[in-house]
Order: sequence, then C-alpha cells, then structure tokens
Amino acid sequence: MSQGKDKSRALRAKVDAMRAEDRRKAARSRNLVATLVVVLMFAVVAAATLAINASGSGAGSATVADGESRVVRADSHRVQTAPDGKVTLVEFLDFECEACRAAYPIVEELRKEYAGKVTFVIRYFPIPGHFNAERSARAVEAAAQQGKFEQMYQRMYETQAQWGEKRVPADDTFRGFAKDLGLDMAAWDTAYNDPATLERIKKDVADGQALGVQGTPTFFVNGEKVELRTSDDLKAAVDAALAG
Repeated sequence: MSQGKDKSRALRAKVDAMRAEDRRKAARSRNLVATLVVVLMFAVVAAATLAINASGSGAGSATVADGESRVVRADSHRVQTAPDGKVTLVEFLDFECEACRAAYPIVEELRKEYAGKVTFVIRYFPIPGHFNAERSARAVEAAAQQGKFEQMYQRMYETQAQWGEKRVPADDTFRGFAKDLGLDMAAWDTAYNDPATLERIKKDVADGQALGVQGTPTFFVNGEKVELRTSDDLKAAVDAALAG
C-alpha cells in the first residue's frame, strides 16, 4: 500500500514538473513574441512610412544650416539634458501611433542608459489619419505649460490602448489625465482650446516636413536622420555619435 502511494506521489510530482516546464516555455514564447512585435514595428516604419495628408510644401528644401535649426528649436521639449550637449536625440512622434508606442519603452531604456550623456528632445508630429492624434498633442502641450510635459507624455503611451484607434473624441479622457496630474484645470482648459497651442504643434509639424519626416516615429541624432531597420539601430547611432 505504501509503495502504491509512493508511486502516486512520484507521478504527481512528475506531472507538476512537466506543467511548470510548460509554463516556463509559454512565458519564454510570450517574451519572444513581444520582442518580435517591437522589431516588426521598426521594420514597418523603415519599409513604408505612414501617409501624410497635410501639405508638404517646402519639405526637404531646407539648407544644412536651416535644417540643423529645424531639428531642435529653443522651445522644443527636452525630457533629458546632457551637460556637455555633445549628443542630441530628437524624436518626431504621434501619441496615437502604435509604432511610437512600441518605440516608447526602448527610448525610455536609452534615457536611463545614457543619462547625463545624451539630450533627448520630443517633437509633435500628429498624423492626420489618427482621429485623436492632434487632441492628444494639445493635451500634452497644455500640460507642458504647467511644467508637466513629461508626465502627460508618458501617460499618453501608458493608456494608448484605451483611447487610440477609435473614432470617438477623447477630450474628456485627456481632461481626466490632467486632473490626475493635479493641474490647474481652468488653465489647462484654456490652453487646450487656445489656437496658439495648436499653432505650437503645427510649428513642429512644419519643421518635420521640411526635414523630410513622412511618418512616425522618426529619429534624428545630432541632426542626422536615423534609418531604422531593427530596434538596435537607434542605440548604434547614439553610440557612434558619442564615440565621434
């Protein structure tokens, strides 16, 4: 009888071990899929840029000197600044863009890795075909006027699945984010609806078009556009600039 119980316990232990191994394999598979999705997002951006319906008059016609000034403006949003100013990474982005959302954690990791070494700049480039792209940019810019650019920028990507790719205005959702951040809501409402806020965003778009930006995310390192084929290309461009 005891021998039978021992065999039963041994069998259960073996089954439990097999199940645990299956769970580990499933976890590894999920991680691999997530990595492949990010790489695929970058490949899609490299292979075929998103269509821009806005007028592109003057795009690509900037001189070298003018191009350098267009990449970073005095009022561009810097989420991280390097004291020596040797290397600057600029991202033109759309908060509703899924590829931008895929790139977001990669950029955040680069910020940690290159803290104090690289300046990171964010510029708006809402795609006309994205229903809430312009609204989300206005929400972030309105928060920026109260010193909360980075917090609202991060909130947009953390919640993109809730409001992105929907044909429903997300104004109330974005206003809720502003409340959560403890902003002065009267001031935020005014800024959100102020034509000057939209003009600020359009200035970024105009600069992007002049620089040849056709889709998002588009990155520049020290004024040079980075051609993304894999998720490692951005880090390689930063490393090359630091070594130069």
